[in-house]
Amino acid sequence: MEVNPPKQEHLLALKVMRLTKPTLFTNIPVTCEEKDLPGDLFNQLMRDDPSTVNGAEILMLGEMLTLPQNFGNIFLGETFSSYISVHNDSNQVVKDILVKADLQTSSQRLNLSASNAAVAELKPDCCIDDVIHHEVKEIGTHILVCAVSYTTQGGEKMYFRKFFKFQVLKPLDVKTKFYNAETDEVFLEAQIQNITTSPMFMEKVSLEPSIMYNVTELNSVTQAGECVSTFGSRRYLQPMDTRQYLYCLKPKKEFAEKAGIIKGVTVIGKLDIVWKTNLGERGRLQTSQLQRMAPGYGDVRLSLEAIPDTVNLEEPFHITCKITNCSSERTMDLVLEMCNTNSIHWCGISGRQLGKLHPSSSLCLALTLLSSVQGLQSVSGLRLTDTFLKRTYEYDDIAQVCVVSSAVQVEA
Repeated sequence: MEVNPPKQEHLLALKVMRLTKPTLFTNIPVTCEEKDLPGDLFNQLMRDDPSTVNGAEILMLGEMLTLPQNFGNIFLGETFSSYISVHNDSNQVVKDILVKADLQTSSQRLNLSASNAAVAELKPDCCIDDVIHHEVKEIGTHILVCAVSYTTQGGEKMYFRKFFKFQVLKPLDVKTKFYNAETDEVFLEAQIQNITTSPMFMEKVSLEPSIMYNVTELNSVTQAGECVSTFGSRRYLQPMDTRQYLYCLKPKKEFAEKAGIIKGVTVIGKLDIVWKTNLGERGRLQTSQLQRMAPGYGDVRLSLEAIPDTVNLEEPFHITCKITNCSSERTMDLVLEMCNTNSIHWCGISGRQLGKLHPSSSLCLALTLLSSVQGLQSVSGLRLTDTFLKRTYEYDDIAQVCVVSSAVQVEA
């Protein structure tokens, strides 16, 4: 009869502990009124408790810290730190000890060991310590694989492994909305929601634009000559709270002049978010490249470069239009027609030739008009005809102006 030999116990012991910040101790108050049977007994115990704050014993505030009692949650963007210790539990010297720590994710395997060199020998009751750090960049299941190999005094090579599985959760929910303005500007609204169970201090939320754009943050106002955040001085984001951030992206001058290029740009940039939790634990997330839906301008685009906000009734005012040939390969020969409406009347010659407009080129046009009706009036009635294709492009409601009586003082 064949008998399997007993499994040999290892001479070394492996311990792995996650390194996290302590937490504030929360005291649960138990109070009573003086007329109750215990009298002032419970209140006195609360006052004598060293974990409470003097003068605020019943407010569940504490002055003490407690060590973590469990593995805790790990969120995407945070740094995972772990302490690895290999201890010689035997009474003999162990040689050629090699400790290796790998992190297995759904897509890759990472070596986290500080050194891949073997330790020559380890005496009894001595240990090898190592601290590993890793910025978590994937959500889902992670497995920390710790492997130890060594040689006994008898020359036998030994090897064992331990596995530690943990889940990486998503800390923030980020939603984006785009608005394409007529002036080639792009407005981005980013909605950021804290989906963890603890408050976050939002240290930085910025937009890194693509190479074709400059960005302006619209998340502050000027008060008494100082720039003040629209969210106030306290940047805490409570669990399940959402905050909206607004940015304006404007094409750089060298790209703004090339209409055929900028109109098809869909990549806008990426958000960089930095926060702190608990006792200053830092987390950082960077989104992938944000993409907008490219606006469709057709063959010819008409945009307003300058227009007054308020004009006087029956007095001429001036606007500046920009006409762009959005075609990348076809030259146009344009004719401008101006059609009066019930309130807006154009001044000048209708049906005049604008000449040839080459692909991806633009021309600026100064026009004069007046309004015969007070109130908020819409500028309409421009027509562009391409004589080559006999095609007419109509432009109505391109802008609005406030028309007031000439007796009313118009503020500059």
